[in-house]
Amino acid sequence: MGRKFTIPFLHYSKPPKIQENFLATLLAIVLRGPKSKAVATIRKPPGAMTLHTAAGARKYLNVVERQRFAAAAATLAPEPRAFCLLLMWSGCRISEGLAVTPLAIDREAGVIAFVTLKRRKSSIVRQVPIPKKLIEELTKVFNLREREQDAHLRGMRLWRWSRSTAWRWVKVVMKRAALSGSAAMPRGLRHTFGVAAFQAVPPHIVQRWLGHASLRTTGIYGDVSGHEEHLFAERIWESW
Repeated sequence: MGRKFTIPFLHYSKPPKIQENFLATLLAIVLRGPKSKAVATIRKPPGAMTLHTAAGARKYLNVVERQRFAAAAATLAPEPRAFCLLLMWSGCRISEGLAVTPLAIDREAGVIAFVTLKRRKSSIVRQVPIPKKLIEELTKVFNLREREQDAHLRGMRLWRWSRSTAWRWVKVVMKRAALSGSAAMPRGLRHTFGVAAFQAVPPHIVQRWLGHASLRTTGIYGDVSGHEEHLFAERIWESW
């Protein structure tokens, strides 16, 4: 028979190992609340994204790689160049970029409205600011001023491509930039934007720009060491 031990208001007689497990569980409940709730706060959602592969390879481009991608994109014809730069500067998904029409671009405000296609409600629209130079590029390449005045053209997609064609153009640029691996794909550009944005603006804004349903999804971009964090580390290295 196991030893008998006493907890206020409770008396148990269990084998030593069971006693140990029971005490650990009880302490967890006392210190952190009900066990189910405690687990829920730290457990990752099913299928949670990560910014690294199982082997530790990055799924996003660093600053130097992003500059190489932009330089390689500049060598393309106008339409594919503009599309690749749109992905890089907005973090939109391929399908969202292909859905852009002249009506979605507010040239004066410098923003593009993307329909968040991955969400269940197709009516969800988010506005993402983009650089002035990209607005000027889109205006020139697609003659937006004239299209905006045409009742038919202003509602038509700028890029009349399939997803596979858009994917191929991104891969062409990645190859010209000598980039490969998990980051050298359209989703890598989205992750690249997310990492940069998370280090510069509040998380809820990044969430809105990327069209995430949950802030927990956006939170993965906080796991990357930013420039400021690296400076702190440099102070440690200097003291050694």
